Formats: sequence, structure tokens, C-alpha cells
Amino acid sequence: MLPSLIGVFLFFILPLFVVIYYSFIDNPIRAEFVGFDNFVNVWKNGAFKLAGKNTLVFSFIAMPLSVILSLLLATMLDRNIPLRSQFRTFFLTPMMVPIASIVLIVQVMFHYNGAINTLIQNLGGAKIDWLKSDYAGFVIVLLFLWKNLGYNMILFLSALEAIPSSLIEVALLENANRWQIFWSIKIRYLSSTILFVTILSLINSFKVFREIYLMTGDYPYDSLYMLQHFMNNTFNSLDYQKLSTAAIIMSIVMIIIIGTLFLVESRFGRDVENE
Repeated sequence: MLPSLIGVFLFFILPLFVVIYYSFIDNPIRAEFVGFDNFVNVWKNGAFKLAGKNTLVFSFIAMPLSVILSLLLATMLDRNIPLRSQFRTFFLTPMMVPIASIVLIVQVMFHYNGAINTLIQNLGGAKIDWLKSDYAGFVIVLLFLWKNLGYNMILFLSALEAIPSSLIEVALLENANRWQIFWSIKIRYLSSTILFVTILSLINSFKVFREIYLMTGDYPYDSLYMLQHFMNNTFNSLDYQKLSTAAIIMSIVMIIIIGTLFLVESRFGRDVENE
């Protein structure tokens, strides 16, 4: 285990302490301790506030949609419905396509002279500059959902198949309807999977910077300016103190959100175990 422990120390633990160290000094040369001044300055920074607000808004819109829609799709595909294999293929295709190709498809569709605007014009409407208007967030949410629903759906399908069939048979004998079976049995046994998919969707929502950057560059429309843009631009200016401080604040927020999700799942999962 020693080589692995050395690797973890060099590439994870040591950099963490370096980041914490940078967040409490004025610059790497003088290295004077400034307390929480860096945190106060970053917290008051307009670009950081905009990036933080946009990231949280996007995450709290995209994450629930990703979990709910993938669960509904998995429940639908768990039954024998027409075109079942075609539905799976449609939602799993983005997993097999490079991210650059996915971005290219979105650009072709939502470009000012793209397919969507052509359709709008044919219907008598006016063109919309999708990525440079208030509709930009809508485009990124659609891209995020199309890219992530397939994988989440597979996770839920696997979890649904693991639910004891005897429980559902007993519920049917007791004249339980489909909604009662779904809410009282399936949802409760899916609690751990829901937690995992929620955390995965939250992490992926913070990684949407790649797609936005490929489509809009360093400084996109205001509503698309995410925390990763702030980090990237700060790194380019070599402002290590601001970068380290912002990273710590971002980590604390993530820990609080994920910790809350674990507490909720722990309470919900304990109810299932007691029953």
C-alpha cells in the first residue's frame, strides 16, 4: 500500500494544505499572514458573486430535473412499452459521443442562423440569439439533461430490478394501485440510489463549464458565467490567493450540500430498514 499512500499524499493531501496555506497569506513571495482578509475580499468580489449565484441557480434547476426525469424514464422503461429499445438508444447516445461533438450539435441547432431559428422563422417568429440572451441558461440545461439522463436512467433501472418482486406481488394481492406501489415500495427502496444519482448530478452540474467554455469562451453571457469561469480566469492571472480562497469556499458549500443529502437519505433509509 505504500506507493499508493505516497501518491495520495503527494497529489491530494499535500496540495490541499498548500491551498489552505495560500488562502491565509497576502502573496507567495512575502507570505505574510492576513487572517480571513482573502475570504472577505473574495466574498465581496462581484465576479465571484455572479459566478456563485449562476452556478447555484443552474445546479438547483438541473440537478432535480436530472434525478426526477431519469427516474421517470427508468420507471417507464422498466415496463414493456412500444419502442423501448429506441428510447434507450436515444438517451444513451450522448455517452458514446465525444463532448466536442455534442457541443457542435448544440451549436448547429441553437446558432443564430441554426436549425431552431430557421424553424421559428418558418412559423412566423423572430430569430433569437440563444447563447447571448436570457435563453442561454435554457440551452445549457437542455444540453446537461440530454448528456446525463442516460447514465442516471441506467442506474435507476438496475436499482428497480433489485427490488424484491415478492413485495410488489403482496402489494398487488392487497389491491394496491400503481401509485401506491411506486411511492410506498419502489421509492423507499431506491433511496440510496436516489442519493447517489443526486450527488453525481450535482458534481456534473459543476462540471458543465466544459460545454459552456467550448461554446462561448472565457467570458460568456452573464447568466452563463460559472464558478469554473471565475477559477479559470483567476488562474490565468496567477492570483493564487484568490483562487485558493474561492476553492475553499466552494468546497465548504459542496460539503454542506452533500452532508445534508446524506442526512436526509440516512433518515429515509432507516425507515425502510425498520420496516
